[in-house]
Amino acid sequence: MDAASRYQEVDMVRGIAILMMVLFHTLFDLNYFRIYSLEIYDGFWHYFAFATASLFLLIVGISLTISRARAQSKYSGYRLALKFIYRGAGILLLGLLVTFGTWWYLREGFIVFGILHLIGVSIMISPLFFRFKTGNIVLGLLFVVIGYFLATISGPAWLLPLGIHPPDFWSVDYEPLFPWTGMVLTGMGLGEYLYPRGVRRFTLPAIPRVFIQSLASLGRHSLVVYLVHQPIIILLLAAVFGINVL
Repeated sequence: MDAASRYQEVDMVRGIAILMMVLFHTLFDLNYFRIYSLEIYDGFWHYFAFATASLFLLIVGISLTISRARAQSKYSGYRLALKFIYRGAGILLLGLLVTFGTWWYLREGFIVFGILHLIGVSIMISPLFFRFKTGNIVLGLLFVVIGYFLATISGPAWLLPLGIHPPDFWSVDYEPLFPWTGMVLTGMGLGEYLYPRGVRRFTLPAIPRVFIQSLASLGRHSLVVYLVHQPIIILLLAAVFGINVL
């Protein structure tokens, strides 16, 4: 989708989610490298991280609905499904590269099934759910409920993508399909309501243009920002505080 045909409010909200992510990961790194002690696994920052991931995944779902509506003018049937399977597979591949990179750098706590893995798989299976339209909001809530139930169950590591894991499992980023695909499905349902057939059904409030453009630009390049922001943060912390990050 070219810049001229994009909805700036969608990119703007995605940009806000990216800023929230960068802030949280900066605080995470400060705590991880013992530069400054922060309680990030409980309390406000825990819920902040939850809100950040939820907002980002809702936007993924809304964007899928818009993209599908526009793609229907060119594709149908299995060709339309393949568009999303290929797109999701590309993001999943990037997730696997993140798995390798974090295994090499962290070893303990490396990312097995993080947010890129989740987004990739969610996009690949999205053609199964487009037919439910706004009903995806209910399906999304069902995924969330199932996810909380599965989180109480211990099991082998190969079930990690579903939300079942060994008792001693720990990862710096773990976003299983249950409950988190529920947020993508909820976003798809909201997208069907807010952008029926890919057309905005509401009027935007008056927001300063420079504010919209800055955040929208950030949102359009969210994948690049995700891939490079952590190495940049770590290098900056090493330069400022003189810590050994290798």
